[in-house]
Amino acid sequence: MTEQFPSKSAAAIDRAKAEGRAALVGYLPAGYPTVQESIEAGIALARNGADLIEIGIPYSDPVMDGPVIQAATTEAISNGFRVANVFDVVAGITAATDAAVLVMTYWNPVMRMGVDEFSRRLAEAGGAGLITPDLIPDEASEWFEASDKYGLDRVFLVAPSSTPERLDMTVKASRGFVYAVSIMGVTGTRQSVSSSAEDVVAHAHAAGAERVCVGLGVSNPDHVREIAAYADGVIVGTALVAALRDGGVDAVGQLTKNLSAGLGRAAAEA
Repeated sequence: MTEQFPSKSAAAIDRAKAEGRAALVGYLPAGYPTVQESIEAGIALARNGADLIEIGIPYSDPVMDGPVIQAATTEAISNGFRVANVFDVVAGITAATDAAVLVMTYWNPVMRMGVDEFSRRLAEAGGAGLITPDLIPDEASEWFEASDKYGLDRVFLVAPSSTPERLDMTVKASRGFVYAVSIMGVTGTRQSVSSSAEDVVAHAHAAGAERVCVGLGVSNPDHVREIAAYADGVIVGTALVAALRDGGVDAVGQLTKNLSAGLGRAAAEA
């Protein structure tokens, strides 16, 4: 992975590693249920054990999100969320915490604003970079240029279906970490984490990835413990969004605290 300048994501994962644990990455949609509440929820994540925070841009036609996140993003949009509001959310969280804050977005909203303009505003808000689920390195030349210009991490996804060639290309293109999708399909809570996750992480590490975080299907401390044994970070989304929906900001903080209990490598390997 390219590392021309200090990566906020890499630094957060490395701090966790130095403490003998995997990093906890928490996902929340921007603007859900309101912009201010999504800022408060992000701060609660950081103050209760999340090392990195993913802020998702609500999108009218999500291809990867399960029903809980879809419902939340639909509500955010109906409550007046605009793409530019994501910078307010990122700035609000980074002003109050030390967590690395990344934006997760389909590529179309970035293209519509302009890749350079979006990148500049994200950097000004204190953002660490972008996670881009539907952008592949072969089509990311503008993003390579802008991310280098503004010092942003670029996180691409690998999956059980990734060919060795695709895996190699994705690892080389990523900066900060590589996002390993543990299952094929959409996000959501599951009873168990796919066994293919460990294989995806091993293949990404073998291809040269220094940091690999696993997402899709992680919803409880047992899942976290299981993944923390072999991955550098554990990504939780749907369970946190459901907590915010059902119990507000306090519930997000409580769940984050519970999830972080599973992060220790010693506990994972016991």
